[in-house]
Amino acid sequence: MSSSAGRPATLTVAAAVLAAEGLLAVVMGGYVGVETLVGKPTDLVTGIAVAGFGVLGGAGLIWVAWGLWHVLRWSRGPAVVTQIFALPVAITLIQSAQYGFGVPLVVAAVTALVALLAPASTHALMGEDAS
Repeated sequence: MSSSAGRPATLTVAAAVLAAEGLLAVVMGGYVGVETLVGKPTDLVTGIAVAGFGVLGGAGLIWVAWGLWHVLRWSRGPAVVTQIFALPVAITLIQSAQYGFGVPLVVAAVTALVALLAPASTHALMGEDAS
């Protein structure tokens, strides 16, 4: 299916979560980049690399969210993988008492995974034979 007309609510939720994660990563990457360039960084190269990773990673998440929004089959794999990778990051943040970052990330990742793996999403993205 390559039309958004048949997009189930679960894919809308997943696309929204990934778009929000992507936008946050772009904004945070941009913030790190600006702070690196106008501030006095301890390590300029690392600051620029972290900023670039944030911006590019965020753009990638937004692209995957776009794919989910348009019910494109290729988008499911990267969407699931990124959420699986987000869980250990979130747990590490929580273990480091960074609850303000860790808890929302766990909620977002679990919400996205449940939405992506829901039968309606599987059917929309994988077709008739996915049942």
